[in-house]
Amino acid sequence: MSARPDTAVAHLAFAELQALLHRIFVRHGTSEAVADALAYNCASAQRDGAHSHGVFRIPGYVSTLASGWVDGKALPEVEDVASGYIRVDAKGGFAQPALAAARGLLVEKARSAGVAVLAIHNSHHFAALWPDVEPFAEQGLVALSVVNSMTCVVPHGAQRPLFGTNPIAFAAPCAGSDPIVFDMATSAMAHGDVQIAARKGEQLPEGMGVDSQGQPTRDPKAILEGGALLPFGGHKGSALSMMVELLAAALTGGNFSFEFDWSQHPGAKTPWTGQLIIVIDPAKSVGNRFAERSRELVNQMHEVGLKRMPGERRYRERELSAQQGVTLTVQELEQLRTLAGEQ
Repeated sequence: MSARPDTAVAHLAFAELQALLHRIFVRHGTSEAVADALAYNCASAQRDGAHSHGVFRIPGYVSTLASGWVDGKALPEVEDVASGYIRVDAKGGFAQPALAAARGLLVEKARSAGVAVLAIHNSHHFAALWPDVEPFAEQGLVALSVVNSMTCVVPHGAQRPLFGTNPIAFAAPCAGSDPIVFDMATSAMAHGDVQIAARKGEQLPEGMGVDSQGQPTRDPKAILEGGALLPFGGHKGSALSMMVELLAAALTGGNFSFEFDWSQHPGAKTPWTGQLIIVIDPAKSVGNRFAERSRELVNQMHEVGLKRMPGERRYRERELSAQQGVTLTVQELEQLRTLAGEQ
């Protein structure tokens, strides 16, 4: 008996998957440059096992582009406003092309001043956040990024949702190994993971969210249909989520999670908010010793019994994908080819 297409597995070379996603984005209204940025991000997430931000997101991108909610051909406007500060207006487009437009200048400023800030506003971010910061660590820099999203999280002690999932990503070089990279939502669970659980008919762990009546629930559909997520760690996660709102929206000039209204754009999925990236050159402080110190910390963490570093699973998945190709289901591959107009 053959496996069902929703469970049967297919493998594609990373470059082949990236090219397929690029064709989808261009076919549905983006420029070549925007398609490059988005295809790389989505393919990277799928390659590294972050499935809630991989090809799972493609239908949402397509419906958003069709709704007119986002400008898939926007040309970001980069402003060099201070020795360590860059401001980018994404012009109602996606955040990744805005970052790409300013990345070279951001690195240059960080190496010159020791630290540099990139403030992106009028932008849409619908992807994993770690691909935004990992390249800086590969260049020997330390990077921290925050982005807010749409209202779906109840602040600790409140009755109604206000914050987004509001992730934080961090990356730092580590001597003799891959960079130290983590990407975490300040909600108890990423919104995409709730969607995947709902699609699979799975129950969630306790403490993830509430239903439309504000009652605790393990049903992902109840969270998605009028309910809300909770912050991780109670008041601590709630405070971090508030910090992300202030840094990603108030500081950049972007929208708070509660400030935009997409009701006139049926099919819109992408939050229209802001993003802040801080890049530090550790060479200005301890020269080339930072990466060695990172290695020392990692060694001690293993010494006290830690079995897996944050982000380590992604590197293992990446290595496996390099050997056998990026994994996705046959059903997902067929859907992608349909969206690309190839079947």
